[in-house]
Amino acid sequence: MQPDFDKQSQRSEFRQKRDRFVDALSPQDRALAFSKIPSPLAQYLLPGKIVAGYVAIGSEVDPAAFLTQAHGLGCDIALPHVTSKAAPMRFLRWTPGDDLVSGPFGLLQPAEEAPLCTPDIVLAPLVAFDDRLMRLGQGAGHYDRALSLLDQAVAIGLAWSVQHASALASDIWDMPLHAILTEKSWITL
Repeated sequence: MQPDFDKQSQRSEFRQKRDRFVDALSPQDRALAFSKIPSPLAQYLLPGKIVAGYVAIGSEVDPAAFLTQAHGLGCDIALPHVTSKAAPMRFLRWTPGDDLVSGPFGLLQPAEEAPLCTPDIVLAPLVAFDDRLMRLGQGAGHYDRALSLLDQAVAIGLAWSVQHASALASDIWDMPLHAILTEKSWITL
């Protein structure tokens, strides 16, 4: 394995790429990106489905508009709830506009007493993705562990196009995604 083909080096490289890309976007382009659900994603957002999203941090793709629109289509919405690096991530029900509480790692999440749910669709943040639809996350393994238990859920990564790598370092426990949505394209295998 080459020295630059390890997860930590790749995280650093792709965070910098993502930050530079988003910083260079005009306010109008940033507001338009990911503002309307594209048809490949819309096919999954049927009434009664549970869609898990997240609250974006920094230059991550912000799924807020998608979650609001999915709720308007009759989907229930969930957000991740994390208590520590080692504890499993849970998905708790949330309605757009409801209050959120501070969690570890700078996360905003539903309060612990929000109802637990099992998502049908998981919109996942990521640092980078590759041609195999492998996802490089923040490094705590929360999404890989959660997705390994959600074998019926459709996992869709949200990313800026500059977060693509032809190949990423991966481990046997890393979970591939079903699709990636960037500001330019819908990517599947």
